[in-house]
Amino acid sequence: MKHYDLIVIGAGSGNSIPSHYFDDLSIAIVEKAKFGGTCLNVGCIPTKMFVYAADIAREIQDAAKYGLEASLQAVDWPAIVDRIFIQRIDPIAQSGEEYRKGPETPNIDVYSEHARFVDTRTLQVGKERISADRIVIATGARPSIPKVIAESGVTYYTNENILRLPQLPKSMIIQGGGFIAAEFAHVFSSLGVEVTVTNRSPLLLRKADETISQRFTEIATTKWNLQLGHEVTAAAETPNGIELTLDNGEVLHGEILLVATGRTPNGDQMDLHLAGIEMDGPRIKVDEFGRTTAEGVWALGDVSSPYQLKHVANAEMRAVRHNLAYPDDLQPMPHDHVPSAIFTNPQLASVGMTEAEARNSGRELTIKIQNYSDTAYGWAMEDTTGFMKVIADRNTGQLLGVHVLGPQASTLIQQLVTVMAFDLDVREVARNQYWIHPALPEVTENALLGLEFA
Repeated sequence: MKHYDLIVIGAGSGNSIPSHYFDDLSIAIVEKAKFGGTCLNVGCIPTKMFVYAADIAREIQDAAKYGLEASLQAVDWPAIVDRIFIQRIDPIAQSGEEYRKGPETPNIDVYSEHARFVDTRTLQVGKERISADRIVIATGARPSIPKVIAESGVTYYTNENILRLPQLPKSMIIQGGGFIAAEFAHVFSSLGVEVTVTNRSPLLLRKADETISQRFTEIATTKWNLQLGHEVTAAAETPNGIELTLDNGEVLHGEILLVATGRTPNGDQMDLHLAGIEMDGPRIKVDEFGRTTAEGVWALGDVSSPYQLKHVANAEMRAVRHNLAYPDDLQPMPHDHVPSAIFTNPQLASVGMTEAEARNSGRELTIKIQNYSDTAYGWAMEDTTGFMKVIADRNTGQLLGVHVLGPQASTLIQQLVTVMAFDLDVREVARNQYWIHPALPEVTENALLGLEFA
């Protein structure tokens, strides 16, 4: 059995743990899939590249509102897949693995098998058994498949393989109502696929601020065939594709089925109990510094974090890397003011409390909903649905939450992430700086100026 100073399981964010801090250590990286993890290979990066193509397609289809005559003549799906995966993503993943196996990192061994614990800080990796003084678990998450689908035997896709379809289907059923469902519904419908979305909740994006989820669901009814508020009770494969039966007896038809009902952390696949590592619900239990319940074992990213977001996984990685290098100066996991964005159409972004959470905090609130259409750039875009919702403490001017629905939402929100991170008084933020006219940030300016204070 080979022994290491450090083992890192997972080569997504975990691949950045080995650095100059640990050049004198013997290190093993265990990755059963592709280097780069979910984000690079099947998540954030490729999906947003597809989203960008879908955004362009949607702009062409909506060109008439700007007095332009344009039409989308054709979609070369294989060319899109080639541009994103063959030309960009796959070479990056391959080069990342080759680098770790190459002479540049002579202190690192790479294992390309599944890892499971057999004892304290001891792993079975394929046919080999390895151990270490310290272990970092960064094994991410996988698609959650409802029992009714898993047991039906029907062919289905997830976010991990849907983007490598050889050709576009004519129709698609998407099961789920969260961010994955919303993003893929936008991609495929904008590229000409007839999309049906079914979800057991009567609202899409039900975890978002209520104003956001309600508005987005209303908009989605104009773009996709929505079948909300119903459970799927049966699934069958037919010569023409997939049939889903709902609890109201309605039968949905689609050429293919995309299951987008969430993601499950991968800790349950690792025999953690044999190493004394406890779970907290579906996630690996960690303390504020990223330590598991087993001495010398740490965890980060989707396998343990309350946030399944790449920017959080990267931030947690930096904290754990510091804590491994400087055990007498531990840094907590950075979970303050975590923003998120959903790259659908229209785009969404949020940071901080929802209105319901803010009201439950017992504070006296001031809330402003600012429509894009009330700004000059909103007029230029002919936007009729976008808005920014800001929530602040009425007595102190502290910003508590921001929720944006509309073009460039993921960019607009960043300035307000800064306001929250540095605890700035929004009364000063609104008035003590210039806001370029007539740029889109005037939505932010007017939202802040619209707040009423004691």
